[in-house]
Amino acid sequence: MKLKLSKRGDYVVRSALCLANSFDAPNPTKLRQVSVEMGVPRTFVSQILGDLVQAGIATSFFGANGGYRLTRPPHEITLLEVIEAGEGPLESDTCVLGDEPCQWDSVCPMHETWTAATAAMKAELASTTLATLVERDRLITAGEYHVIGHRQRPQAQTVEVTDSVHVERAMARIAERLSAGGSWLIPHLDAAREDGESIIVRIGPGDSNWLAKTVAVHLGGPVSGPDGLVVPIRWEATGPTGLFPRLVGTLHVVELDPDRCELTLTGRYHPPLGRAGQALDDALLTRVARATVRSLLRRLAQALEDDRT
Repeated sequence: MKLKLSKRGDYVVRSALCLANSFDAPNPTKLRQVSVEMGVPRTFVSQILGDLVQAGIATSFFGANGGYRLTRPPHEITLLEVIEAGEGPLESDTCVLGDEPCQWDSVCPMHETWTAATAAMKAELASTTLATLVERDRLITAGEYHVIGHRQRPQAQTVEVTDSVHVERAMARIAERLSAGGSWLIPHLDAAREDGESIIVRIGPGDSNWLAKTVAVHLGGPVSGPDGLVVPIRWEATGPTGLFPRLVGTLHVVELDPDRCELTLTGRYHPPLGRAGQALDDALLTRVARATVRSLLRRLAQALEDDRT
């Protein structure tokens, strides 16, 4: 038996986490932003957010600045509420040893144990809030989260990367953009070639189908440092194989003059496995990591310089 969420439940939790991350943003979160940042199919995202609205967890707004927003702060919304919004009540009206209703006059030997186990799981989910998930997500992005007693996988092959690009924009304007989260990046991701529901961005060597994935960029809140701004960043590519590359690092923004800044990305690239389940060789892995960083920096610079976003 596998205890896991259905695909709908998975998407509902992802969408709620996206809304929680942007709870303090000035404008509601767009459907497209939820789809891109959380990997929820575009044809399905409105139904998923509708589940959250129907459960009273989110509310929708219409108009040019419309979108979705949580009805309460993340620390007041439990994971149990969110999961039940997608999965329905986490309890069964049938006997665990059969398909008939559980009746007290013919209770099965499993009844008390299964009821207690279900109650314990619901209690744990009810004690976890969206704010807890947001904080865990931040720590995971920063590489600072460790699960006590969890057996870690062998250390994966990674590459340390760094690259820089100049941005023709004043520091104040860049800081404003970075403080607004990642929604302003979406038009630039959408500008890439589209294939059905996926946003295709070529980031490495090879033919036109090499590493063609749906791309999401997650930006943390900027922090003022001695030389400029420091922003946590996570780049992820998703697709049908489950072997997804990702890049976890930090953006450093330094002012060069009143109208120009330097954007430097440092971090570690985590590659996917090859087609046969083997790690990429070092030379190819290095090329892919450098191409990923260069592509990401170019898109960031383009988005920061674009007056339309």
